[in-house]
Amino acid sequence: MFHRIGTLVVSRARWVLVIGTLAVIGAAYLGMGAFAKLQTEGFDDPHSESSRAAKVLEHDFGGDADFVFLVSAHGSVDAKDTHTAGLALTNRLRHDPDLADVVSYFDTDAAGLRSKDGRSALVTASLAGSADDDSAPGQVIDRYAGDHGGLTVRVGGNEGVSDEIGSQIGKDLGFAESIAIPLILVLLLLAFGNVVGAMITLTVGLIAILGTFAELSVLGGITDVSIYSINLTTGLGLGLAVDYGLLMVARVREERAAGRAGRDAVVRAVETAGRTIAFSAVTVTSALAAMLIFPLYFLRSFAYAGIGVMVITAVSAVVLLPAALTLLDRRIDAWRIPRVQGIRGGETPFWARLAAFVHARPVLAAAPVLALLLLAASPLLGISFGTPDDRVLPTSAHSRQVGDALRQDFAGDETTPIDVVTTKPVDGPALAAYAARVADLPGVVRVSTSHTDDAARVAAVTDLDRRSGAARDLVAEIRDLPGPAGAETLVGGPTAELVDSLHAIGSRLPYALGWMAIATFVILFLFTGSVVQPVRALVLNAVSMSATVGAMVWVFQDGHLSGLLGFTPMPMDTSMTVLLFTVAFGLSMDYEVFVLGRVKEMRDLGHGPREAVVQGLSRTGRIVTTAAALIAISFFAFLVSDVSFIQFFGLGTGLAILVDATLVRGVLLPASMRLLGAAAWWAPPPLQRLHRRIGLSEAPVADTARPVEVPA
Repeated sequence: MFHRIGTLVVSRARWVLVIGTLAVIGAAYLGMGAFAKLQTEGFDDPHSESSRAAKVLEHDFGGDADFVFLVSAHGSVDAKDTHTAGLALTNRLRHDPDLADVVSYFDTDAAGLRSKDGRSALVTASLAGSADDDSAPGQVIDRYAGDHGGLTVRVGGNEGVSDEIGSQIGKDLGFAESIAIPLILVLLLLAFGNVVGAMITLTVGLIAILGTFAELSVLGGITDVSIYSINLTTGLGLGLAVDYGLLMVARVREERAAGRAGRDAVVRAVETAGRTIAFSAVTVTSALAAMLIFPLYFLRSFAYAGIGVMVITAVSAVVLLPAALTLLDRRIDAWRIPRVQGIRGGETPFWARLAAFVHARPVLAAAPVLALLLLAASPLLGISFGTPDDRVLPTSAHSRQVGDALRQDFAGDETTPIDVVTTKPVDGPALAAYAARVADLPGVVRVSTSHTDDAARVAAVTDLDRRSGAARDLVAEIRDLPGPAGAETLVGGPTAELVDSLHAIGSRLPYALGWMAIATFVILFLFTGSVVQPVRALVLNAVSMSATVGAMVWVFQDGHLSGLLGFTPMPMDTSMTVLLFTVAFGLSMDYEVFVLGRVKEMRDLGHGPREAVVQGLSRTGRIVTTAAALIAISFFAFLVSDVSFIQFFGLGTGLAILVDATLVRGVLLPASMRLLGAAAWWAPPPLQRLHRRIGLSEAPVADTARPVEVPA
């Protein structure tokens, strides 16, 4: 199969590049509209009770406030001049066509809208239904944030937080790319030893990014897609291009050094490295597809972006890159960097010696590595989960300052109550009796009621941190109360959304993990013909993933390095933890396929168990670690972000990649292969016959490269 692909690409190289160029131009045109179509939400289950409550609340009561205007005075907000200025601001808000349902302390004197020290007050408002322009929230914030007649106004609430996160991510993405791309280019120059090889690999990454932007633009016009998927697109696009570009170019160089002519070397590289890239892409894609199981479109969006990046990068590396290598021929090595050899393919003595040492002393080599990884995983014992709020932003952000003030200076947050709505009308006495039962529950500060011809509402204000276990217990207690006059009640609000999101992820997590395990098992079986190798790979991945997530608990939940990175320690973001695990798992399997593919190739050529492992690792170790270092940089660049969960994703993914490429592939893989011995390649006879029929293997070709000498 891959021989035919390689032959076709080499014989039609010019046409392949012409068609590819036209496709890239079309993708760039489509991708320009992606950012305007992407959303900043998606953390809730649309079918949950809290989401149903939000729809009733929006339809019958106008919904909760989208904006919270924190109005601060130099003295008391009840002073005559301050009160007059507050009324003027309130009237201006009420006449703003972009706003509706304005509620102000300055004309209601509601105690819950006045700070404990009397120096600040709140005005809340919703975005008007006529404000269809996506830029409306930002325009509202620009109009009112600042000084107004001696009052200082800061804008928060859901729309304020979303607007600041969206704009911050846009700035951070540009800043991260301005750091990552030049640094990756410099390191690519050192890795390849010449300019042309580095630039053509970077071009593959840019093609993948543009193609995925086009995909997201199309999907964004059809369904909800999260703007945060852009970060995964850029990180994976650059990283995978480096992975696949290094593998393909190094294999072409190796085949040429072994005596094959230019076109024959490219065809053989597609047969071997192309097969590895294809299986790697399918493995990573299968892992990312697990996020489609979750109902939260935040996670589904990362599946859209990740699968798109994987497919486009793999096709570019197996089709466009070989076509370019065919036309460039020896010019792929042009513009050499003085005194830098770069990766030429073939064996690397260091990795051969390491593999030989581990193979000879597997327990001695693996024990300290396992101990280190288990120590890193130990913080998992104290993990707790939450959902993002304004605290993902730095303290300098206005919406974060509003959120901090609501938590610290006001007796209960009037803007984010626990909302209870009914699905049918309720009379006044029954509603009052139900509200009294809610008010008697521990943690409830006060309640308010309202009703329409179709529904009733009870808003319970609490002084509990909405992320806390006590607040979640309160939601459960309210849900256990019988509804007024037997009416069905729906409990919503931020805390209820947290409870429902945790349930949505937790209830589907076993299915996602099961899918990842089964898909990985099947793909690695087709790749190797063994049923033991997939199990070994899954066990090693479980250890490395546990260590990575444990380290992130130690940093982002326990607060270590918070001063250096500038974030607020909080419970682990449930969605981001699932995302980190899924992406890191997929990339770890990427390197598993790289190394295991070469080990199997050596075994198919007749090498014994020891020689196959040593030769396989010696020929891939440098490529894997170099690629891992480069892709880790593209993710570590996210640490410049001022949004904490973007920092979390960047640090966690980069760390997982480095741990896997060094400790796992360099030590644990050869140690486990030695301990398993010949059993590592075992499969029942029926499955052996099945693999021979559908395993997509290429006929082995004599290994003409001189084997590296390693100690016995």
